Amino acid sequence: MPTDDAGVHRCANPEVEAQLQRRFGARAGELVRLNQLVAAAEAERLTNPSARRTADVVYRIPVVVHVVHSTANGTIGGAGNSNISDAQILSQIRVLNEDYRKLAGTPGGASTNPLAVDTGIEFFLATQDPDGKPSTGITRHYYSVKNSFDLFNDLFELSNVVYWPSNQYLNIWVCNISNRGYLGYGQFPSAADTLKGLGQTDEKIDGFVVDHRYFGSQTGTVVSQLYCCGRTATHEIGHWLGLFHPNGDSRCGDDYVADTPKIETLNQTDRCEPIFSTCVAGQRTRNLIEDYMDYSPDQCMNVFTGGQRDRMRAVLQLSPRRRQLIQSTTVLAAAEKLTLTTYPNPIFTTATVDVQFAGNQSFTAELYDAAGRLRQAQNYVSTPSRRITVDATTLTTGVYILRVATPTEHTSQRLLVK
Repeated sequence: MPTDDAGVHRCANPEVEAQLQRRFGARAGELVRLNQLVAAAEAERLTNPSARRTADVVYRIPVVVHVVHSTANGTIGGAGNSNISDAQILSQIRVLNEDYRKLAGTPGGASTNPLAVDTGIEFFLATQDPDGKPSTGITRHYYSVKNSFDLFNDLFELSNVVYWPSNQYLNIWVCNISNRGYLGYGQFPSAADTLKGLGQTDEKIDGFVVDHRYFGSQTGTVVSQLYCCGRTATHEIGHWLGLFHPNGDSRCGDDYVADTPKIETLNQTDRCEPIFSTCVAGQRTRNLIEDYMDYSPDQCMNVFTGGQRDRMRAVLQLSPRRRQLIQSTTVLAAAEKLTLTTYPNPIFTTATVDVQFAGNQSFTAELYDAAGRLRQAQNYVSTPSRRITVDATTLTTGVYILRVATPTEHTSQRLLVK
């Protein structure tokens, strides 16, 4: 292994997640619940043409990059400076979009692996802060108390320096975390809506923490030979979107994705050479070392699978904070006639409904129970096609009818609440 990468650990997610589960007693159950919801949604997607139409929607994630540094004079950029340059940050946003969209002319786009797909997920630097003021999506904070952060003890201290609401932004904290040798940590999503007082209060650390030397691609403070190209962020944000390591963090473990091969161990070498496992009936099969969720060197990585794509997109619909985050940024295409796409259906807690029509129109959305009683109603004035939410947490199990009407059209859809 190159000397500049000696003692480096690719990802702190398993260790930090275990610590969070000990601290927040309900967290493990919330993760199990989310896995159940994702599995049910995937089964629905395979059998319901309406649910499959959500695959055409591109989800756009607003990002805020918080640079927390110890450079007292405020100098930006330069060798070893944790107050990294805008150019280094922009190089990382570029890599994220190359990897998640499988863009032509990039490692992911050039992949000939038949498992490799475009996830339909994009990232952009936020243009407004939480108060609605213009923003570059980059914040800078001199912190004199310490010059490095411990992922096992300092997450809340880091978020106390700066935090934007995690149901509106993907928070990325860029700092120095070299004291434990980890590259970064991305927090798993939750099935609990902690911002509404449900579950445990982990929302202030919901995001991605990364050492500045591994954020961005071959520029600024990124001097690593193995972790050179921005794939630490691709990997950790995969966790933020609900993906596990392909071995499920145990020998031949489960990552809850059907089309990733079961593997004995992650690739912790400094090479892109084939690795084999015997997890399935003793048969020798090749590991997918190109998977962004493995531990391979950056230049080996170029694959998100179709199953990983479907899981991430389901998480964006089913995890309350993730769903709230995308609702204001996802652009829906206009339609010649009024159409509704509900996901998931059956509904367990909340459902997202894509309401599409021609141009800008006002519309009403009304939810009736099986007896014809109005249970919910929403009015929208002069809006383009948009995404709305049906909250089923106060509804009893049963069949409901969602009726949407514009001045010239109306349509209804049957919803099942479980």
